[in-house]
Amino acid sequence: MANVVVVGAQWGDEGKGKIVDWLSERADVIARFQGGHNAGHTLVIGNTVFKLSLLPSGIVRPGKLAVIGNGVVLDPWALFSEIEKLSAQGVKIGTDNLMIAENTPLILPLHQDLDRLREEAAGKAKIGTTGRGIGPAYEDKVGRRTIRVADLGDEETLEARLDRLLAHHDALRQGLGADPIDRADLKSRLMEMAPKLLPYAQPVWKIMADARKAGKRILFEGAQGSLLDIDFGTYPYVTSSTTTSGMAASGTGMGPSAIGFVLGIVKAYTTRVGEGPFPTELHDADGQRLGERGHEFGTVTGRKRRCGWFDAVLVRQTCAISGVNGIALTKLDVLDGFDTLKICVGYEIDGVKYDYLPTAAALQARVVPIYEDMEGWQESTRGARSWADLPAAAIKYVRRVEELIQCPVALLSTSPERDDTILVTDPFAD
Repeated sequence: MANVVVVGAQWGDEGKGKIVDWLSERADVIARFQGGHNAGHTLVIGNTVFKLSLLPSGIVRPGKLAVIGNGVVLDPWALFSEIEKLSAQGVKIGTDNLMIAENTPLILPLHQDLDRLREEAAGKAKIGTTGRGIGPAYEDKVGRRTIRVADLGDEETLEARLDRLLAHHDALRQGLGADPIDRADLKSRLMEMAPKLLPYAQPVWKIMADARKAGKRILFEGAQGSLLDIDFGTYPYVTSSTTTSGMAASGTGMGPSAIGFVLGIVKAYTTRVGEGPFPTELHDADGQRLGERGHEFGTVTGRKRRCGWFDAVLVRQTCAISGVNGIALTKLDVLDGFDTLKICVGYEIDGVKYDYLPTAAALQARVVPIYEDMEGWQESTRGARSWADLPAAAIKYVRRVEELIQCPVALLSTSPERDDTILVTDPFAD
């Protein structure tokens, strides 16, 4: 059976949580491979709503192994807060169904401090981070001064890591007018955390390799969308990790050959949280309607999402970069009741037409979308579980999306409910 990588193919909030949960029924291992607790996944199972940030979505299913890979940056305090909340909802979480890569970098309070200090100092040039320390933690990782999960197991190693880390951060804080780090307090908090976190630490690369050899089905779960990728996103308004499918391999310690089917999650319209370019953004009643009907507020931050028409140019671009084999199209029901729908089929910049989004920020700022109008539908698609349940105009819209992004629909989601899903192609099939 093929292993499956799930990536967001827009700016995030595409509905990855539901799709990963739905697919996890067919998987044995569900692994997060990048991002931190800035991600937000909402699962609706029966009458219960689960909100996840760090934990893989498969954690709510009994008998599955959930893995946090080395490509993630981990806030241990946020992790145990999330575990506590889910446990109160009846989800059993322990070392038998949750493993954390022992080489996973930690997010510390000093990273969150730095995140906020720099955003405040940037003023109008702020990026719009969540303030959770994700970027600074990744900076320390590549700067070779991070504290990793395994470091908590040896006090002498931890001392050396703190020396290098604080030499950097205290200098930064001084420049930003902040007090030095209280080293003793930080060390005390880490030593207190060690016995709680270390039981979950494992050589994930080995466990994943063994699972693959045993014929287990692996589901790789991405966090933020591809348009927030550090290389291919709308830089600098991006996250600090690689959000495309290639990260599934390096973010868990598996080779590229472990990746089988790449599933891109795509919303039937477009949203974005925070700053940055957004060619199809709507500032009118249609944009307001999309936001209200789609309940477009961030799972983690609660921030209102910017809304716009479907941008086929961007999705075609992200599908190519991640090698997407098929998409899961979500939130089709939000488009119910529109007389006319628009799809962006190209761009115009200073009179020149483009079939992709240029990298240069100055060009991105001058993009004018080229739209194609499509007939809407008045019937409800919410809860549809077969093509026969869909209005003809809705099917026509889906087929046009496939043509424009040059990628087939593998799954169609018609509500947040787990079972309101139309399966076209099983990603786990050989």
